[in-house]
Amino acid sequence: MKTYIAGPLCLENERKFLEKIDKICKKLGLLTFLPHKDCGLWKNMKDIKKIAAGDLMGFENCDFLIANLNGFNIGAGTAWEIGYAFAKGIPIIAIKTDRKKEESIEEISAIIYGNTKIVDSLKELEKEIKNLIKRFG
Repeated sequence: MKTYIAGPLCLENERKFLEKIDKICKKLGLLTFLPHKDCGLWKNMKDIKKIAAGDLMGFENCDFLIANLNGFNIGAGTAWEIGYAFAKGIPIIAIKTDRKKEESIEEISAIIYGNTKIVDSLKELEKEIKNLIKRFG
C-alpha cells in the first residue's frame, strides 16, 4: 500500500514532522510519497513545473493521504492535495497536534473538517493507519 503525505514544507520543523509520519508509515510496511523528499523543494520559478508534475505523480497508485493540518492555516498546497484526494475517492486521515481541532474550525474549514478524519496525536494517527490497512490492505 502507498500513502501520500501532505503538509506545509517551508520550515524545517514542518518537514521534520512529515518525516515522523513517514517513519510511522514505513514501520507499518507502507510505501510513501513525501513531496519534499521525492520532488524537492521550491527554490525559484523554474522549479514549479517539475514539482507540480512530481506531486501529481505521487498520487499514482496512492491508497490514502495523510495531511498535516498544523499551523495557523492549512497551506494552499495541502488544501489542494486534500481536495484532489477527496475528488478521486482516496481516503484521507488528517493530523492536528498544535491546537484542538474544535477550536480550529476557521483555520481548517468546515468542508475539510466535515469530510475528513482528523486525529490529534501521532499515536492516534498510527492507530488510524492500521485501521485503513486492515480495511483496504
